[in-house]
This record gives sequence, C-alpha cells and structure tokens, in this order.
Amino acid sequence: MHDQGTGAPPAPDNVEEWQTRVVDMVEDVVTTTHDRFIRPLIVVSRGIVFGILVAAMALVVLILFCVAVLRFFDVYLFPGRVWASYAVLGILFTAVGILAWSKRRPSGDTGAP
Repeated sequence: MHDQGTGAPPAPDNVEEWQTRVVDMVEDVVTTTHDRFIRPLIVVSRGIVFGILVAAMALVVLILFCVAVLRFFDVYLFPGRVWASYAVLGILFTAVGILAWSKRRPSGDTGAP
C-alpha cells in the first residue's frame, strides 16, 4: 500500500503496527464469537448428549430390574407358575400407574379450588 499523499510506501513501523492492529481485531472478533455463541452451544450440546446417555442407562437399569424381579418371583415365590409372577407384576405396575394418574394435573391448573 502506498501513502496517497506523498506517493511513497508507508514506513515499516506503520506497516507492523497496522498488521498488529488487524491481527488483534481478528482475534477479538473470534474470541467474542466463541464466548457468545460457540461456548453456549457446546454447553447445550453436552447437556443433551449426557441427558440421552443417562436416560438410556436408566432405561436399561429399569428393564434389568424388572427382569430380575420377575425371575425372583418365578423361582422363589411361585415356582413353576410364571403366570402368577406376571400377574403380581401386572398388578404392581397397574397400581403405580393409577397412583401416578391420580396425581396428575392439567397444565393450566394451579391447584386452587
């Protein structure tokens, strides 16, 4: 770049200062963009991923627990009568479902009579 007033090239000190200012400005823009947009996206995506992992592990544990309870009922409480084990678990799950259903509220209900 040439100085338009004199037609002479800019002094080396001015070029280095200009380059330093441009590099600092680019670094500030990148840092600001990272802090305002990228970091929150990373935090949200980590939360989603960890939430999915926890939900999947909880589902596996719940299924294994149900299988273990059914197996316990079949072997120790009702040997040879699988239908009785299924009936007890069915009654238990139905009771839990009815209890949860009775505790529900419509989304707009504040609980006031």
